[in-house]
Amino acid sequence: MGNKTEQWSTKLGFILSSTGAAVGLGAIWKFPYMTGMNGGGAFFLVFIAFTIIIGLPILIAEFVIGRGAQKEAVSAYKTLAPRSGWSFIGKWGVAGAFLLLSFYSVVGGWVLLYSLMSIPGMIIKENADYAALFGTITGSPFLTILGLALFLLINVIVISFGIKNGIEKSSKVLMPLLFVFFIILVIRALTFEGAMEGITFFLQPDFSELTASSILYALGQSFFSLAVGISVMVTYSSYLKKDVSLPMSAGMVSIMNIFVSLLAGLAIFPVVFAFGLEPSEGPGLLFIVLPEAFSQMPFGEVFLSLFLLLFLFAVLTSSFSMLEIITSAFTEKKQRSRKKVASIAGVFIFIAGIPAALSSSNLSEFKLFGLTIFDASDFLVSNIMLPGGCLFIALFISFKMDKQLVRNEFFYGNNLPSGMYQLWFQLIRWLVPFTIIIVVLNSFGII
Repeated sequence: MGNKTEQWSTKLGFILSSTGAAVGLGAIWKFPYMTGMNGGGAFFLVFIAFTIIIGLPILIAEFVIGRGAQKEAVSAYKTLAPRSGWSFIGKWGVAGAFLLLSFYSVVGGWVLLYSLMSIPGMIIKENADYAALFGTITGSPFLTILGLALFLLINVIVISFGIKNGIEKSSKVLMPLLFVFFIILVIRALTFEGAMEGITFFLQPDFSELTASSILYALGQSFFSLAVGISVMVTYSSYLKKDVSLPMSAGMVSIMNIFVSLLAGLAIFPVVFAFGLEPSEGPGLLFIVLPEAFSQMPFGEVFLSLFLLLFLFAVLTSSFSMLEIITSAFTEKKQRSRKKVASIAGVFIFIAGIPAALSSSNLSEFKLFGLTIFDASDFLVSNIMLPGGCLFIALFISFKMDKQLVRNEFFYGNNLPSGMYQLWFQLIRWLVPFTIIIVVLNSFGII
């Protein structure tokens, strides 16, 4: 197969970058509010089950495809299944990454604006109304579009530098720091009066709260937070050496992802209940709860600034992976300049993101199927494109890709028992497609 000019320099660099691709808005921003809107503990439990039984096998599958082909997403399927129509999975992934990045960058812009405002101490104030502050920022067309533009500009600059000097270097430093800050925040959140009510809401399952749509949201959330279904991980693993164990790496990424989701819930829900806020607040939950929590701490403004900056980096590591799949798809064959392709992609994503950015202001009345443009984009990606992509990847590995190559990639760099391979392969061949089809059809009321 074709040789890569770039590779990850270390296993740790790959795992932290893959975790960075997964642990961004999915685990920290989206997970708490999705859990809050879908009943708490039961949603969390279903999310964990889907992550382990469905998400993890898909993540291993994407790693196998990427390193097996040693090509980015579109070319990988062409290499592994020449003269067939399977390359549409890579194109589906690039389209999904484009759409996802267009609304993801809007939230990235919010995080960036909050980070910049926190440095001179403009967020935490006496008797501040943090919900109103969030409404002011997201309701300003100028601010949301400025945030979107700046966020994408950072992405274009980093992706222009490539894998080793851009993505890997930043992930190695910033991901561990984020974990440390999260733990500090959790310890503080647990000391608030009324915190136990939030813990109960988050960790005690009440299955009467679960609906067909919340089960679909849990499935979509497990895919969203692992960054699977749009072949991002196919592209990332194509830069990987053969001595790295794919199942072990995927297991580490999944565990770290569940752990960050747990930390996010433990940091957010005690504060929500301690201050009488609504857990079903929606996309603004994090931006309202965090300043409230930090305002109760000594040196709260300093801690808020540091946390927001680390959160911004976590969000960026995820967006890097999405811009990387788009950029590499257009630079692979024609040897175009990375900088030029990343810049052009950035401009198109910016234009595509403007309607989502204006969903809380000028276009707030414009609805698609009863949803704002922002929410409709999120629904389309999380509940249709990601599950669809995962279904196609499972079918490709099961019925099309060379079985010996699949087996070899699974076992490189490890001494796992052969039963582990059989278990993974049966899950990916039968349980994963069956579950995705049933959950999606059920949520749309078809069955």
